[in-house]
Amino acid sequence: MGAGVVRSAAAMAARLLNEVVSFLVFTALDLLDVVLCLVYKVLDYAFEAEWRPCYCSYSAREMITSSGKILVSENGGSKVVCLCSSKIHLEDISDTLYSRPPLLADVSRYTVNELRRLSSARSCHAVASAVSANAAARVRTMSSTTTFSINSTIVEMLQEKIGGQQSHPVPRWSDCACKRCAGWCSSSDSANLLHVQAHFPPEGVLAVEDVLFIHGFISSSAFWTETVFPNFSERARSNYRFFAVDLLGFGRSPKPADSLYTLREHVDMIERSVLQRHKVRSFHIVAHSLGSILALALAVKYPNAVKSLTLLAPPYFPIPKGKQGTQYVLRRVAPRRVWPMIALGASVACWYEHISRTVSLLMCKHHRFWEFIFRLLTRNRIRTFLMDGFFCHTHNAAWHTLHNVICGSAGKIDGYLDAVRESMRSCEVTVLHGRDDDLLPVSCSTAVKARVPRAHLRVIDGKDHITIVVGRQKAFARELEQIWASTNLKATV
Repeated sequence: MGAGVVRSAAAMAARLLNEVVSFLVFTALDLLDVVLCLVYKVLDYAFEAEWRPCYCSYSAREMITSSGKILVSENGGSKVVCLCSSKIHLEDISDTLYSRPPLLADVSRYTVNELRRLSSARSCHAVASAVSANAAARVRTMSSTTTFSINSTIVEMLQEKIGGQQSHPVPRWSDCACKRCAGWCSSSDSANLLHVQAHFPPEGVLAVEDVLFIHGFISSSAFWTETVFPNFSERARSNYRFFAVDLLGFGRSPKPADSLYTLREHVDMIERSVLQRHKVRSFHIVAHSLGSILALALAVKYPNAVKSLTLLAPPYFPIPKGKQGTQYVLRRVAPRRVWPMIALGASVACWYEHISRTVSLLMCKHHRFWEFIFRLLTRNRIRTFLMDGFFCHTHNAAWHTLHNVICGSAGKIDGYLDAVRESMRSCEVTVLHGRDDDLLPVSCSTAVKARVPRAHLRVIDGKDHITIVVGRQKAFARELEQIWASTNLKATV
């Protein structure tokens, strides 16, 4: 009894300490990010002869009218931007790009909301009257226009998309220009297609089916080719074509500086680079973390072609009623806590545009130095494919993919899962999650299971976000082969 009380008190003290230290650290990081914003504006102008816009503040406003045009207002002025179906759609852009309030502002807002909630409990009638009046006013306002705020950076990027401005140099001064990172710039074909690591059956053997592997955030195709690919049986190697992609902006794939890296852009590039180029008609998908969102989007787009979905640690957070989806997911993925360390890293990557750019400048641009140091310390005894995936990306790609895919898909995943449940009943769905995953909780996968009851959920003890594959690749390869065989067996019954 006494020991339990002591443990409970110690846990409470640890949580309190984490909260206090986190508040101090992230308040300081808020200030540092503002300073770095000014520093990078000067450096960008010095190296590229132009002021590079950022997402630190937002003043742009758009109104979508019934004519299909977009009215962009900036500092009192307005412009109409016309976009055709071949251009980017604004619904793909997450508001978390430009709406990331400082921690102190978040705490203040929470305190004010709590005070208002307590006050409303004492004066329900008055509040109800005020709400009715406000609702009527909103109805009158919405009858004329529909508006929402966006960042001026988005306006400039959209102008570039429709030919209004010149695109930024590729690679940028703060990006690595080595052959591995920027080799795609050498030819137009490479710039229009993802880098794909493929394995085909021996010559003369006709593959029965295809399998598409999609890696997670800040990773590459090596996550699959260095782990499960070598561990597939000879039978699997003869029956399947394996395709592992480097997502747009990562690995050896193109990293366009003017891309917004939306969900649609990622899916379109996978279609063009794998499905269309290799004439894929029926296929299985294996996806990790961020890749699970792209896998679901592809499955919904090709419901009759996808035979099975294997999702590892999917970032699915059901949105509570009354919460704004994108902001809720941002706070779940990046809780602004110093412990565990993976939460600290995710928080810096999600909340601080310029601090994360500094990390990218120090680590990714100079990755050859860090790889040399690592090989020197380990005497070249440890394979570094995970480091390759971590280093080989640009800040622009990581920043936009994180916000526009992980946060921006918050309102779409429910629909994707519903479509898989209702319209893809023959598709085998398997969900795997490491019990020790500190980045994405097991509740993400249990929520997928709740949304798609027929899904097979397996929580693996002693494994985290990475070791769910790395370190158990032989067992995982066998599991995949069993999933594909089971799917084919059901199809023949």
